Amino acid sequence: MQRRALVLSALAAPFLAGFSRGVRADAGLLLDQAGSMAQLRAVAIWQGGREVAARGYRGFDPDRAANIKSASKSVISALAGIAIARGLFSGADQKVAAILRPDLPRDPDPRMDDLTLGHLLSMQAGLQRQSGPNYGRWVGSRNWVRAALDVPFEQDPGQGMRYSTASTHLVSAMLTRVSGRSTLDLAQDWLGGIPGFAITSWQRDPQGIYLGGNEMAMSTRSLLAFGAAYAAGGQGVIPADWIAESWQVRTRSIFSGEAYGYGWFVSEAGGRPVRYGWGYGGQMIYVFPAIQGKPSVAIAMTSDPGQPSGRTGYRERLNAFAGALVRAL
Repeated sequence: MQRRALVLSALAAPFLAGFSRGVRADAGLLLDQAGSMAQLRAVAIWQGGREVAARGYRGFDPDRAANIKSASKSVISALAGIAIARGLFSGADQKVAAILRPDLPRDPDPRMDDLTLGHLLSMQAGLQRQSGPNYGRWVGSRNWVRAALDVPFEQDPGQGMRYSTASTHLVSAMLTRVSGRSTLDLAQDWLGGIPGFAITSWQRDPQGIYLGGNEMAMSTRSLLAFGAAYAAGGQGVIPADWIAESWQVRTRSIFSGEAYGYGWFVSEAGGRPVRYGWGYGGQMIYVFPAIQGKPSVAIAMTSDPGQPSGRTGYRERLNAFAGALVRAL
């Protein structure tokens, strides 16, 4: 073991120049080797209350804005939890119809009255999903909120996971309706207490509602700051009880089999429990809670947003990379 550590230190020395002090040599080697993943653009790591490493690849750096795609669903979940703490929502059991009644179809399915905030955040709305092949048609509609509510129920709310960006967009619409403020304004205000967190740009629908769960840009370091807030128990910004509630398993993906809570996947990596947000192309935020004397860790990764990551196995490579990093720290 000692000989292995010495060898790793010797091999890693050329690659550690410019890194924050405190990164172990084997973690530095992993970060260097990660450059072989052609889609990867930047990585940043937080541990023990501070950033301990950050690396960019192929001309990209951790401070450059990136489209974090569906990793922004974790941000929407945080805003929903804060809204509950502020009394704007009754809880995860908040009925959707009570807030979005003006946008419901003329003769809504009776199951619409059973639909809750928790169903939307856990991707268990039961409505026809507006991701994948239906996404283009949905965002091409004149009113995204009404279009999301005007599709048929394919199963009862709460019956199982049907991943749909329309679900988190409805959460964004609910936040806008109950607060009288844009979701971007809420994010800047409510999450502004997280050091280093900033949203660079964010797409809006035809009615001006910010797209809940996609097309949000921030730097890799900003994404790390968001994950670090969760790793640190909320930092007085995100309610600790909401973090725990978000990380409870609610359902499982029909595509990957991974467990899912409220805007977070719940899994294991590197021999430790991990909660992660995933965006198309490989936009990742990992949070490893403290366990058995090991400190909490947050890892952010951004990648080429124009390339797939699920069906190609790239996401699994990133998950394995995150697990290897947390073992090395």
